Amino acid sequence: MKIVFIVDDNETNLMTAKQALEGYYKTYTITTAAGMFKLLEKITPNLILLDIDMPEMTGLEAMAELNRNPKTADIPIILLTAHSDKETVAQGLMLEASDYVVKPFAPHVLLERIQKHIL
Repeated sequence: MKIVFIVDDNETNLMTAKQALEGYYKTYTITTAAGMFKLLEKITPNLILLDIDMPEMTGLEAMAELNRNPKTADIPIILLTAHSDKETVAQGLMLEASDYVVKPFAPHVLLERIQKHIL
């Protein structure tokens, strides 16, 4: 089964995403970018759902870090954002995000977006 990391500091978003992916993917819910990097030392996911607005390290900062590491640079990343403004979306796409989903998201939309990027 393919692996998806769900990285978001909001418990409701984590559970909503986890439930939407249940039965389709093995998921790991993570509340911080630091936690994601620690788990990446042991497990390589097929895709990362990454919240943009997180404390300590934002999703965009985490993406830049992921892109610098050859082991993680090719992992597809879908940004989760409450911001639908063009500037935030453009920043994510410039960092080579595979896609983005605006929160609050419909579970079926999230699943469809993931299925486009996991082969």
